[in-house]
Amino acid sequence: KHPSKVVQVGDEVEVVILAIDTENRRISLGMKQIEPNPWDIVREKYQEGDIIQGKIRNITDFGIFVGIEDGIDGLIHISDISWTDRINHPGDLFKKGDELEAKILQIDAENERFSLGIKQLGEDPWLKAARDLVPGTKATGKITKIVDFGAFVELAPGIEGMIHISELADENVAKVEDVVKEGDEIEFLILASDHEERKFSLSRKALLKHLQGAELSQYISQVAEPKTGLADAFAKAKAKEEKNV
Repeated sequence: KHPSKVVQVGDEVEVVILAIDTENRRISLGMKQIEPNPWDIVREKYQEGDIIQGKIRNITDFGIFVGIEDGIDGLIHISDISWTDRINHPGDLFKKGDELEAKILQIDAENERFSLGIKQLGEDPWLKAARDLVPGTKATGKITKIVDFGAFVELAPGIEGMIHISELADENVAKVEDVVKEGDEIEFLILASDHEERKFSLSRKALLKHLQGAELSQYISQVAEPKTGLADAFAKAKAKEEKNV
């Protein structure tokens, strides 16, 4: 704010002497130091992990600013709004003045940063999926995308897995579309999960072979690592998708 928004010429104000420079005959004064530092109040009043309610004061392309205390806003980064939905702009979901609930992720009083999250109010659905869909589990999903090297399958809302082209059928497959198409509901086995990429590696071939027990475990150990290539595969698909946007 410009000083004229706070005081006018002729106003009497209370100040704190901050420094005295005798050489240059200058005295530095401060007005805000009269009041308690609001960040000291925040540090005492709130803890990381607390759930708070607040009003949206501003929305930007990278997040939402929520009023915490007078003069202090908390930021909900766009990546902390939803576990599964891809959000282009926070303004598509919220507007200034909305009341919302959020979880305190971090309080950095020294750097005057207050981080909040909405998605952290609930469990990460990927963690639940990883608990339920362990290697060897039979599952069903819908084909959401076909690429040269395989097919992407929706296991749950926002949770994807990939069937490498070599894991689509017992015989050699020249084109993914020869076996499956977008929208198909298919059955498969879970080969592996990649926590960092938040993806699953799947196999239809293993299901068709009717592998079980030790035979299935041996198959998974042989193909999961080389065939998964999840990081590379998903990176290629993501790069191609971003290029087409």
